[in-house]
Amino acid sequence: MFIDTHCHLTDDYENDLEGYIQRAHDAGCGVMICATANPADIKPALEIANNYENIFVTTGIHPDHIDQDPSKFLTDELLNNPLVIGVGEIGLDYHYTPETRTQQIELFEKQLQIAYEHKMPVAIHTREAEEDTKAILTDKYKGVMHCFTSSWDLAKVMLDRGFYFSASGILTFKNSNEIRETFAKIPVDRIVIETDAPFCAPVPYRGKPCESYMVIETAKVLAQIKNLQIDDLEGILYENTKRLYPKCHVKL
Repeated sequence: MFIDTHCHLTDDYENDLEGYIQRAHDAGCGVMICATANPADIKPALEIANNYENIFVTTGIHPDHIDQDPSKFLTDELLNNPLVIGVGEIGLDYHYTPETRTQQIELFEKQLQIAYEHKMPVAIHTREAEEDTKAILTDKYKGVMHCFTSSWDLAKVMLDRGFYFSASGILTFKNSNEIRETFAKIPVDRIVIETDAPFCAPVPYRGKPCESYMVIETAKVLAQIKNLQIDDLEGILYENTKRLYPKCHVKL
């Protein structure tokens, strides 16, 4: 089965969550990892994971929320929960608010330290912040570069530091040749797959709210890039995800 390693199930799916999960299962996506970006998402994400089998959670605070204190939310009790398998999404985003760089870095470093203390992998968001990401994200930490669209230069550095790279629907976009070239270079045993739902719907669903069932379209393109049969890629991605997130105890 495919694992959608990063989706936001707390975003606008409450009224049809059962349908969302069933559509994913019907398409061969039997496991979903619900990421949080806003502290307000943590409680509903846990409720979803408690109510549905094979849904896990990563908990973190996105750089949009620089006014939040992660120590109030990323508690020992939360991170020891067996359904909480990582810290994320966390990181840096200078696209819209470069003036908040200092506050973003402070928030990022606090969450990285919490993850390190709990020996948990991190899911990293980085946008127009490659130099600071490289400087901060040393090999002290382990995790995944979520929805990776950055340069091969950053990929090389993070490969050397043991990180995984997550392919999203952006891989399928017509103008994403550079991203496809980067994923062609990344070793297949360091790749996982995601939707980032409800964002980044892949071709042929562009313009629609993204769902986990659409992860299959990204997998098809990734299989072509890596010259693999889709069934073989499915098994590789499954094992990669289990290595990335050791707490992801899937029920078959």
